[in-house]
Amino acid sequence: MNISKATEQLEQNGYLNLEVDAQIDLFAEIEKLKKEKNAIVLAHYYQESDIQDVADYIGDSLGLAQKAQSTNADMIVFAGVHFMAETAKILNPSKKVLLPDLKAGCSLADSAPADLFKAFKEKHSDHLVISYINCTSEIKALSDIICTSSNAEKIIESLPKEQKIIFAPDKNLGGYLNKKTGRNMLLWNGACMVHEIFSLEKIIKLKIRHPEAEVVAHPECEEAVLRIADFIGSTTQILKYTATSPANTFIVATETGILHQMQKDAPNKTFIPAPPTNNCACNDCPYMKLNTLEKLYLCMKYELPEITMDENLRIAAKKPIVRMLEISRKAGLIG
Repeated sequence: MNISKATEQLEQNGYLNLEVDAQIDLFAEIEKLKKEKNAIVLAHYYQESDIQDVADYIGDSLGLAQKAQSTNADMIVFAGVHFMAETAKILNPSKKVLLPDLKAGCSLADSAPADLFKAFKEKHSDHLVISYINCTSEIKALSDIICTSSNAEKIIESLPKEQKIIFAPDKNLGGYLNKKTGRNMLLWNGACMVHEIFSLEKIIKLKIRHPEAEVVAHPECEEAVLRIADFIGSTTQILKYTATSPANTFIVATETGILHQMQKDAPNKTFIPAPPTNNCACNDCPYMKLNTLEKLYLCMKYELPEITMDENLRIAAKKPIVRMLEISRKAGLIG
């Protein structure tokens, strides 16, 4: 995605300086724009609650990729971060794909520069590359299979035991998967800033204050946090677990946007965000929270910013995504 060029285009159109009339019913206007433009709004669980409530589909990375592949909409508005919007464009080259805020990046994707990863891959040319979907299109193009936290274990287990594997870019997820599958995958040294900043000490103190609470954690968390978790899973898996578990109180070690759906699915249960090492009470992704309802409305109204991609890069990046989706379908996995 050429951010600088797209931003320049926005500035020329005066889009970045627009203000939304406070009297506008944004929910109603967004619904109206969806119908007028045959648009679909896809949102990640980590988006703010208003965006989740106006979205046509809310999901984790696997579910969002599957929905992007199957939609009949002419325009896809992706309320998430740029690698997610890129994935939608990779799967839908003829559709217009929009991202409300081009600065909505990803610290995990940034931790794997394509030139350095290419050199790393060339040093281990006998290894197959499995890359977590939280990566740039350039990294996807260098990969053999893409995975998400929902399907990674199934994808690894679909390969022969003797197959040498590079796993990128998340070292914490990779380490967790090595333990789960008994593999010895070679791990790229990348991580998510949100999931690495949880304070083990503060979580333990919370657990002492709430002994009845279960700790649920995303596998992007550091190993020390995962060791004390009662349940480890993707965002969708965590949601399903907390809704069906007999426990009534949960300490949640993942991005706080998920709490909105948790409370909707289980309104009588208590969800406590796991605290980070800083002085904040909870752990938000600064990139996910750049998207707002106002930006979503402007994005749909003016059909900007639009995601564009080099066609050769798109084709190369599509192959490992399609392979992931095929394996997921065969394994009966849905988002």
